[in-house]
Amino acid sequence: MPQFHDYFNDGPVKWTSKHLLGLEYLTAEEITLLLDQAVEFKRLAANGNSKLNLLKGVVVGNLFFEPSTRTRTSFGLAAKRLSADTVDFSPSGSSLSKGESFLDTARNLEAMGVTLMVVRHKTPGAPDFLSQRIEAGVLNAGDGTHEHPTQGLLDLMTMREQFGQMQGRTVALVGDIRHSRVARSNIWGLKKLGAHVIVCGPATLIPPEIEKLGVEVSHDLDDIIPRIDCINLLRIQFERQRGAFFPSIDEYAHLFGMNGQRLEQARKNIVILAPGPINRGVELTPDVADGEHSVILEQVSNGLAVRMASLYLLYRRQLELRGEQ
Repeated sequence: MPQFHDYFNDGPVKWTSKHLLGLEYLTAEEITLLLDQAVEFKRLAANGNSKLNLLKGVVVGNLFFEPSTRTRTSFGLAAKRLSADTVDFSPSGSSLSKGESFLDTARNLEAMGVTLMVVRHKTPGAPDFLSQRIEAGVLNAGDGTHEHPTQGLLDLMTMREQFGQMQGRTVALVGDIRHSRVARSNIWGLKKLGAHVIVCGPATLIPPEIEKLGVEVSHDLDDIIPRIDCINLLRIQFERQRGAFFPSIDEYAHLFGMNGQRLEQARKNIVILAPGPINRGVELTPDVADGEHSVILEQVSNGLAVRMASLYLLYRRQLELRGEQ
């Protein structure tokens, strides 16, 4: 058996959350604990121990009411790496088309033995609604424009690998802040870990009063480039937009896209992130996406470790609540 470091009950901070609904609801210590557990899973995988029996006999339900490739695949693989069984659900062809409610669907899956539910839904608050009405642990895989906690966590893990810690670092979130659940999770997580956060984009894509979250607002990427340690280039959420928020894609790319010219104005060790799928030539040019400053593929790898840690910690909490450990 591989030597495994379990952070669940180590140290003064304990994991006490039955659900993972958003980074807004976690403390800095809880975020750090989860990230440390993810680092441990990544270490084991790098040493050839990619298959663990930590969730053997557990059934994980993937309930995706919106299209997803990366997140759904990552959660499914994370469950399998922990030896859990998985049930995949999608609304097309399901009983939802016959009038069954969202809640009844979840309750039926729970009755079949699902103990952890990974939920993506277009409605903000849907995972929270479910968590108050079922016994299974609920993991938010993205709820409308609200939060995407595991994406925020994998971004934090990737940045932490580069910097050691986030305290005192300046991170820019650039793009469609208004419609981005990733932006909100990043803001909560980064602020709690001590980073200075700048949100940057067209005025039409910056939510009013977002400064109340403790962030700096800019509408000029060239102005902030020289003083940031990390830039996270958020995808334009065309599927969530209702109306035109900027004149053209070309103009957006010209004003807010990361390219070689802007890279020359940045700090020499700047770190570039981008949650997939990326729009090459819009949020960033191909040379930047594939360049030495890009950690986009590291984000994907870290996403698997973060989701393993999330599933594991929530299941361990279930056992604790049932008095089985």
